[in-house]
Amino acid sequence: MPNLVRIVIQLPRDLKTQLDNLKQQGYTTSGFIRAMLEREFAKMEEKPVTPFPIGKRVNSRSGQ
Repeated sequence: MPNLVRIVIQLPRDLKTQLDNLKQQGYTTSGFIRAMLEREFAKMEEKPVTPFPIGKRVNSRSGQ
């Protein structure tokens, strides 16, 4: 496995509860999140998605 790094995220309590329930089924939180991220990134490679619309920025300060 490649060199791994840690990240820390905050979750709403209900999502944390759902992750805890997965542990009862034998999944690890890290394994579940890693697999989910790999799936989502693979989808993005198949069909590139622009995360933000290209155009005028809504909160642009250039008008001041």
